[in-house]
Order: sequence, then C-alpha cells, then structure tokens
Amino acid sequence: MFRALRSRNYQLYFSGQLVSLVGTWLAHVAMSWLVYRLTGSKLLLGLVAFMGQIPSFALGPFTGVLIDRWDLRRTIIATQALAMLQAATLAILTLTGVVTVAHVVILAAALGLINAFDMPARQAFIVQMLDRREDLGNAIALNSSMFNAARILGPAAAGILVAAVGEGLCFLFNSLSFLAVIAALLAMRLTPVERNPAKKAWKELRDGLGYVRDSVPIRSALLLMALVSVSGVPYMVLMPVFASDILHGGPRTLGFLSASSGAGALIGALALAARPSVRGLERTLVVATAGFGAALILFALSRWFALSVLILPLAGFSAITLLASCNTLLQTFVDDAMRGRVMAFYGMAFMGMMPFGSLLTGALAETSLGAPGTVMINGSSCILAAIIFARKVSALRAELERALGATGSKTTSIGDGGNGM
Repeated sequence: MFRALRSRNYQLYFSGQLVSLVGTWLAHVAMSWLVYRLTGSKLLLGLVAFMGQIPSFALGPFTGVLIDRWDLRRTIIATQALAMLQAATLAILTLTGVVTVAHVVILAAALGLINAFDMPARQAFIVQMLDRREDLGNAIALNSSMFNAARILGPAAAGILVAAVGEGLCFLFNSLSFLAVIAALLAMRLTPVERNPAKKAWKELRDGLGYVRDSVPIRSALLLMALVSVSGVPYMVLMPVFASDILHGGPRTLGFLSASSGAGALIGALALAARPSVRGLERTLVVATAGFGAALILFALSRWFALSVLILPLAGFSAITLLASCNTLLQTFVDDAMRGRVMAFYGMAFMGMMPFGSLLTGALAETSLGAPGTVMINGSSCILAAIIFARKVSALRAELERALGATGSKTTSIGDGGNGM
C-alpha cells in the first residue's frame, strides 16, 4: 500500500504536503466560523466559497495549456509561496482585530486564483516524482489518504483552537505550514522534462477539448463529477449552520463534524488503495453517488450531535470513493502530453463547479427551506445523478475493457488525486 514512498522525491513531497494540508484544513474551518460569527449569514458563507472556487472554472482550460508548457516544480513553488502570503495576510488582519467580511471575500478570491494554477500543476507533477511509473496509482491513493488524514486532524484541532484562542492563530499556523512543502520541493532531485510546445496556445487548448470529448471514460468521469460538485459537495458550506443552529454547538462541534466526515473519507481512500484494478469502477461510481446522496438526506434529518457524527463518515466515505474513482479514470488513461490540460478540466469539474453549487446552497438555505431542507435537496440531486449515470454503465464498461487491453496492467491501480474532497 505504501510502495510509492520508495521514491525519494515522492517521500519528500508526501511529508511536506501532510504538514501543509493540516494547516489548510485548520484555516478552512476557522474561516467558515469567522464569516458566520461576523455576519450570521448563510448566503455569505456561500459567497465566500464561491469566490474561492470560481477561478478554477473561469481559468481552467487556459491554466492547463500553460501548465503543460511550464516547469512544474517551479510553478508549484511559486503558487505555494503566494498561498503562504495570502494566509499570512488573513492572519495579520484577524489577529489585529480589523478583519471584515470584505477582507475575507477578497482573500478567498486571491486564493482561488492561486489554486487555479496550483491544483492541476500538483496533479500533473505526481508522475514526475516517481522512480517507477507503475507506482502512479499507489501514489495517487496515498495522496488521498494524506489529504483525508489532514482532514481529520485539521478540523479537530481547529475546533479546539478557535474556541480557545480565536481564528487568527489558525491562519498563522496555515501560513507557516507552507514552508514544509516548499522545502520538500527544493530538496528534490528531478530528471529534467523537455517542454517545447510546437503549437500555439489556442491550438493546444482546442486539442485538449477534443481529447476530452473523444474519450468516453474521461468525459463521463468529468460530467459526473461536475454534477455532484454542483448538487452535493456544497453541503460543507452549511456546516457552521448545522453546528450552531441545528445542533446548538460551537466551533468545537463544527470541528468534530468536519473531522468525522474526513474519517469516513480516509477509510474510503485506503479501501481504494487496496483495490487492484479499475475493472468494476463504473459500478462503484453509481453506488458511491447514490450512497452520498442518501447520507446527505440522513444528515439533514438528524437533530442529535451523536447521530450526525455517525452519519457523516458515510457521506465522507461515499464522496471520496466517487471522487477518487473519477480521478483514477483520468490519471490512468490520460496521455502525458495532455496531463496538465486534463487535470485542469478536472479542476473545472470539481473545484470549478462547486462555487455555483455553494452560492445556490447558501441562497436556498436563506429561504424557508433552511439548511436541512437545502441539504435534502442536495442529496436527492445526487441520487438522481446516479440514476442518470447508471444508464451509461454498459457503454462505459466496454470502453474501459478496450482501454485496459490497450494499456496493459501497469497503470490500472486505484487512487485519488489528493485534493478532491
């Protein structure tokens, strides 16, 4: 399960990124609580999420072309340094007591712009860090496990720290945590990759679009991910509302709710890491999507903290299984020359579609539906998406078998890209 860690470069990345992701989740929970504490507005929770995610949608196709041209390590070092500056700015504003919702919205948009380049670059960089290409699937799976381990530690720590010392120190720790991944990137010894595009940028963009359109597994995975990102994943935006208004708790309650979802996601990621092949993945996608929707409906109906903590691991497990399976299809079958562009479309389908869902979720929660009614609609939409996708399973299975026959067995192991859910 840990064979990718035999590669020195990936080992460095794994350790540095684990520290950084704990800081990221710490800041994510602290920011949500800060916005709700300052305003009490569900709509503004959705707006902040929208501003932080919309750049991935608006810039996705163009960032993919650039990433296929640029040196990936230098690109990631630059994006991580800018993210560190963003986190430090938010920490200073909060610790000095001058922070406003306008500051948070602007800084969320700045981070979204940075992530529009950072996310596809890191996804495309995985294969370059490995000594053995056959370890790619395992490295992707370990990324997911690392992401969700941080998702447990970060929110749980945030719940305690926000209650004890406020949001500012959470943002400060997040800023410092970026030093770990930057140091890891600088310590790597990489084989140079020739990047000399012969075509103009707009032609490369057109080629990327055509590549996605003509690949059944890639196109299907992106469409399903986009549907769930709009209709299901934004339930996270309303977590502060459930913690405060529905379950009558505080920041510690919010931290435990987020961590319990992360625990289920970690189990799902490890289960996928143990899976030997992508065969049968089309059925897994349908079951996971329907299971995610059912878990959201159950969570919306719960009025007890203990019951909610028991339900959310199912939501996390189903969501990461869905997103991991989609990401595995992309990483398994994409050509290296198209990797940056396809990973940018992945960012569009996942992070890029979430802002529309976040804004819609926040707006619906302000109506008579409230947060529980809105999450029930989200869950029902996911079940509908599963029913629609189930009708295409036979065609997708045939295409998977054809692709496996062409690529052999070296690139068919399971995993997730690490920054999906």
